[in-house]
Amino acid sequence: MTHSVPNPLPRWRGFNLVEMEHPGGDRSFREDDFRWIADWGFNYVRIPLCYLHWIDGHWNRLKESGLARVDRAVELGRKHGIHVCLNFHRAPGYCVAPQPVEPFNLWKDKEAEDAFCFHWETFARRYQGIDSGQLSFNLVNEPHWPDEAKMTRADHERVIRRAVAVIRAIDAERLIIADGLQCANDPCPELADLGIGQSCRAYYPFGVSHYQAEWATWLNWAEVPPPAWPGGWHNGQMWTRRDLEALYKPWADLVAQGVGVLCGEGGAYNKTPHDVYLRWFEDVLQILQKAGIGWALWHFRGVFGVLDSGRADIAYEDWHGHRLDRQLLELLRKY
Repeated sequence: MTHSVPNPLPRWRGFNLVEMEHPGGDRSFREDDFRWIADWGFNYVRIPLCYLHWIDGHWNRLKESGLARVDRAVELGRKHGIHVCLNFHRAPGYCVAPQPVEPFNLWKDKEAEDAFCFHWETFARRYQGIDSGQLSFNLVNEPHWPDEAKMTRADHERVIRRAVAVIRAIDAERLIIADGLQCANDPCPELADLGIGQSCRAYYPFGVSHYQAEWATWLNWAEVPPPAWPGGWHNGQMWTRRDLEALYKPWADLVAQGVGVLCGEGGAYNKTPHDVYLRWFEDVLQILQKAGIGWALWHFRGVFGVLDSGRADIAYEDWHGHRLDRQLLELLRKY
């Protein structure tokens, strides 16, 4: 898998910071996270956001206290020289997570589409003038598999094109990224003329990345073999590095067409044996590096992360009161 055209996106390397991913709680972004990420040599954070944090009962009434928490992430990134990518993980009318149920459908309902564009218009105005080297917008996390009832490919394209136009009417230079379809595993060549980046994932094979994940309720984990690499289970098939290379070839081809590509999320749950995780993820990182594609681990702190992951099969290093997975950290620093 080779690429003759440089990736228009920088080869960012970093982490997802998930303080505002879910609707509940009031978890503030921590300056230590930004400081440590920068000190370890990384240059990127993706901020998955839930729009419910900054609305006051209705999508068109905004709450300054919620928006100010997003401001803090943007400012901490600028202070520590880290690019910040703002992502609507729960957008008006769509979230890959089924709960809570959205009151409308982003891809089919005009009110939801209007709300989505209104919120991105708000962000475009709020951060107008901040250089795209410091800040980008990742429109909506992991659009699902297309189907006639919920979201066709044409529905997705319509919404993305409108949101891009709304943002650019205010801030023509803002860097914009769209996740691929099939939960960011299928590129969108139909958007190639827009001059936006696209984002993929590093979660396949699923039997390695999400082994025994409680929220993956569509799988019977009793029927899934223990994780191995090579030989990781994915939908009844056993994957090797060759399958990973085939997975990323369409994304490398997109880069060759002059479209910027980023791997916005990837990693493995803490039930996956650590040695399997490291072998698999090194193959992933090597393939992405060869294609000139940057990446962001899901996540920094927590069950997929380098800090406080709760794994039972490694010896952690104490890091300012946190439990650091030094082996994973050093692997990431290599790529």
